[in-house]
Amino acid sequence: MKKLVLILFILRFVTSHAQDFHALVFFNDKPNTAASLTNLQTILTQRAIDRKARHNIPIDDRDMPMNQSYIAQIKTQPGITYKAQSKWFNCVHVVGSPADINALASLPFVSTIDFTDPTKSSSISNEDKFANMVTTPLAYGTARNQIEMIGIDDLHNTGNTGSGMLIAVTDSGFPNVDVNTGFAQLRNNNGIAGGWDFVDRDATIYEDHFHGSRVLSVMAGNDPGNFEGTAPDARYYLFRTEEASQETPAEMSYWVQAAERADSLGVDVINVSLGYLGFDNAAESLSYQDMNGTTAFISQGTNVAFEKGMLVVTSAGNSGNSATHPYNAAPADAFGAFSIGSVTANEVKSNFSSIGPTFDGRIRPDIAAQGSASATIDESGNLVSSSGTSFSAPTITGAIACLMQAFPNLTPQEIIDAVRASAQQFTTPDNLLGYGIPDFGAAQQTLSFNNYSTAHFNYHVKDKILYFNTAQGENLTSFQLFNLQGQLVLEQATTQEGFIDLNQVSNGLYFFRVDQSEDSHKLVIR
Repeated sequence: MKKLVLILFILRFVTSHAQDFHALVFFNDKPNTAASLTNLQTILTQRAIDRKARHNIPIDDRDMPMNQSYIAQIKTQPGITYKAQSKWFNCVHVVGSPADINALASLPFVSTIDFTDPTKSSSISNEDKFANMVTTPLAYGTARNQIEMIGIDDLHNTGNTGSGMLIAVTDSGFPNVDVNTGFAQLRNNNGIAGGWDFVDRDATIYEDHFHGSRVLSVMAGNDPGNFEGTAPDARYYLFRTEEASQETPAEMSYWVQAAERADSLGVDVINVSLGYLGFDNAAESLSYQDMNGTTAFISQGTNVAFEKGMLVVTSAGNSGNSATHPYNAAPADAFGAFSIGSVTANEVKSNFSSIGPTFDGRIRPDIAAQGSASATIDESGNLVSSSGTSFSAPTITGAIACLMQAFPNLTPQEIIDAVRASAQQFTTPDNLLGYGIPDFGAAQQTLSFNNYSTAHFNYHVKDKILYFNTAQGENLTSFQLFNLQGQLVLEQATTQEGFIDLNQVSNGLYFFRVDQSEDSHKLVIR
């Protein structure tokens, strides 16, 4: 009888835990919002405040801290396991039975509760995001091919190596980065700005799964004479948001919380070599219909991160060979994501690289870089080859940081537009490689095009009026304005007074030609 009772108890225990669900619990309000707005240094670093001001990004209620007393009460409720919190969405992520979670609605500060949908299709299999990573001795010993393929060396040669830029790396852990010889240069340059483990809620970032270490090496690794990362002089925040041993919706909430932390610290670029679609509980899985840019919580967070002035570079995913879902996973579907596909060393699409479009028909990925047999440094300091869009993404992240260093006043959207315009198929994008393989050297050259002067004339913009001053006093007869996709936006004859009224043109980055010349000149309209 005792044995039978024990078996029944175990069955009840297993059954009760099998029925646990993930849910987001939203709060009604935030405390002391007015006080925080009048004393911004208590909630944001000065760097974060300056970055927002530089790009005219308002500081709003989403930046305000949450009511920690509400969270403390949530943690003490019966049957509830707290996982994460989000100030942007004023909610917490919890796990529990439907009955225990629904009971939270009786708390006076709870506004709504959103369960992960138990009615969704369970036919989507869980993708092992690390499965395509292979480790072999590095055949060529350097990262030259993956760097030169997208022209990052041109940025480096002009002194743009990421100096002064902050990159947040969100991943599965960073084992041995504190002692690995491959990161000695990073440590010696004070390149690790800080970090946090959002899964275990502590500062133990130099452990757990090795994926994050190898991703970081693509940007920040160094083996003198043999290997150099794409942004060796940037500084990095290392955030663990991925729990490699399991796949649950909580990981999306960990990521949103990390993005919020990155925003408050003034981070410029976030690298996301992760993607979410299938979960261990198949009933909680996302579907292709959810890849619409706004449904997945991590995609919602990515959109806010972009609104807040950060450029979010995401892996497209490694499911290109899937018969059921070859498409990008969240957050690569987000409107605020810059999704990166993978090519081989010979610039051919990697067969594992996920494709588009998003469910609502947008091009994905945005661009592509080498992700097959990428040069990386492993957790023991060895040069190894690793494959996956996990490695094409940080290649681009580092390049983006270098381009941002060169043009710190451009918004993330202007940077994205310039990179897309530099890519090999930007006039004919597809859902295999997006706009294609970019050329960051060309993007730099284009953005630098005789900045406000040429050999023939000077020009400047004031109050959306473009003024010309020719060197020889001659008249310019024609003017053509193009957007970054090469489309003609405005064409007219110039006046004797030497100015063009641009008030009818939207703000953004453009190029113009005068007198039917083949030379183009950069123009920023604000």
